[in-house]
Amino acid sequence: MTNAEVIEQHVQQLLFVMDLAGTFVFAISGAMLGVKRRLDVFGVLVLSFAASSAGGILRDILIGAVPPTAVSDWRYLATSVAAGLIIFFWYTPMSRLHTAVLLFDAAGLALFSVAGAQKALAYGLGPVMAALLGMVTGAGGGVVRDLLVVRTPAVLQSDIYAVAALLGAGLAVAGAGLHLPVVPTAICSALACFALRVAAVRYGWHLPVALSASTEEGGQAG
Repeated sequence: MTNAEVIEQHVQQLLFVMDLAGTFVFAISGAMLGVKRRLDVFGVLVLSFAASSAGGILRDILIGAVPPTAVSDWRYLATSVAAGLIIFFWYTPMSRLHTAVLLFDAAGLALFSVAGAQKALAYGLGPVMAALLGMVTGAGGGVVRDLLVVRTPAVLQSDIYAVAALLGAGLAVAGAGLHLPVVPTAICSALACFALRVAAVRYGWHLPVALSASTEEGGQAG
């Protein structure tokens, strides 16, 4: 086996591990939100699968990797169902759920954004589009999860969400362009995304928003 084949095998293994890990943590975030909204066990499992698979399905369709891995590999469905059942039957005080959802969501965002960028590169996309697809992969599951419970997705609010995903994906793409070791680069990129997202939540960092009509009217009235 040549060095190129060994590297390719390592990349494929890394993508699988990060994809499955992202599936698990995003499934947990979806299940926790379902428990918080007092859904039944079926509703929790649906939310768990949607949160864990929507981003990966969208990514695979866009790069032509069909059928998407999330629906062609039984391990992804089994992982999301297992995570959903664990959360449904594991009693957690409701007061602690909000923080747990945010942490698992940040972890899923980090893993999926980096894995999405890496897979896009493996399918021949350029650096810019690979980074953007990584961002879409990371944010897609959270968007679908929030829409299913009629909540404004975090990516559409002033929260630093998509920007964190873009940071992780961008670092992964930059590392590949510089021919840095794949595994350390992926880990560092995911940690950077996770750290930015958690810090933004912890310290209330937000992107600028436009002044609302009510604010402008209030200012004119004053």
